[in-house]
Amino acid sequence: MATDTAPAPTEDAVRTALATVNDPEIHRPITDLGMVKSVDIAPGGRVDVGIYLTVSGCPLRETITSNVTEAVRGVPGVTEVGVELDVMNDEQRKALRDSLRGGAAEREIPFAQPGSLTRVYCVASGKGGVGKSSVTVNLAAALADDGLKVGVVDADIYGHSVPRMLGADGKPTQVEDMIMPPSANGVKVISIGMFTPGNSPVVWRGPMLHRALQQFLADVYWGDLDVLLLDLPPGTGDIAISVAQLVPNAEILVVTTPQQAAAEVAERAGSIAVQTHQKIVGVIENMSGLPCPHCDEMIDVFGTGGGAMVAEGLTRTTGAEVPVLGAIPIDPRVREGGDEGKPVVLSDPDSAAGSALRAMAGKLGGRQRGLSGLSLGLTPSNKF
Repeated sequence: MATDTAPAPTEDAVRTALATVNDPEIHRPITDLGMVKSVDIAPGGRVDVGIYLTVSGCPLRETITSNVTEAVRGVPGVTEVGVELDVMNDEQRKALRDSLRGGAAEREIPFAQPGSLTRVYCVASGKGGVGKSSVTVNLAAALADDGLKVGVVDADIYGHSVPRMLGADGKPTQVEDMIMPPSANGVKVISIGMFTPGNSPVVWRGPMLHRALQQFLADVYWGDLDVLLLDLPPGTGDIAISVAQLVPNAEILVVTTPQQAAAEVAERAGSIAVQTHQKIVGVIENMSGLPCPHCDEMIDVFGTGGGAMVAEGLTRTTGAEVPVLGAIPIDPRVREGGDEGKPVVLSDPDSAAGSALRAMAGKLGGRQRGLSGLSLGLTPSNKF
């Protein structure tokens, strides 16, 4: 609390404190985003701050108010803080959009640009029911927990399930024609399920699917991501083809079970890389075995060898080495975590499944992009 001898707070000090407050959706200081409308300092140390929200129905208005209040309260000499919320007008929102895009052309997919350093992984499977979405969510959560900036596109338009499994119950916010994705467990996520009422089915054909995926990649403000994961629908349909067209540098991660019937279908799904000229980063064998509760052995519920079979087949087909990145044992905690929105890599990281998933995330997170397609800033010379 201020006293008669305590110095009065200055506007510079208050604005410096406000610069430590990040917008919860954009993850940049509110001072950089033009969100600070006014700072008024009254005798006695009361500070009133005016804040612009991007939209009137901003779902995080209470979070912004709380964070601003806490930051300003820490300024020496401040005795009381008031926060008044206002809403940006169309011109201010357009300026914000232009600022975030950095002058880039609209409808440009940042991950497809030659200078992009974001590693893009398409998580694919030949058939449903192999745990592809569970793998995607847990890899994303583990990568984010390791300190990387991670995003997930739930590209399984018909069978979208990522938001629930990741614990993302927020809704996207639209600023002009730009979409701010919600976050959960440190991961930004977008899904068609966030735009449909209740549990309504999505009944779309090819062109609409392509358009939706394009919007998820171009219109969503992802920021500077280290890794982007796309949870693809099973098989080799429209979405897989669209991804290859929209983000040709994306790499494929194939998920299968040990069952040979599933492995054969997964190999066909991975073989699309030959036609789309994409790299297959590896194979993950899910549900690889059930630890016996009475002994140290594994019970092969779905057989054995499926992951190795897929990797060997894809190595022959593509002519490039395709490794098995790891195997995930059957563990009820994986299912429970998906239902509760608490990925097992966070809720029980030392479990067999959690450890296996974290190890695979470490392999993916540590990979570096090659120089193919990157501008090196070199000028040719005819001098030798």
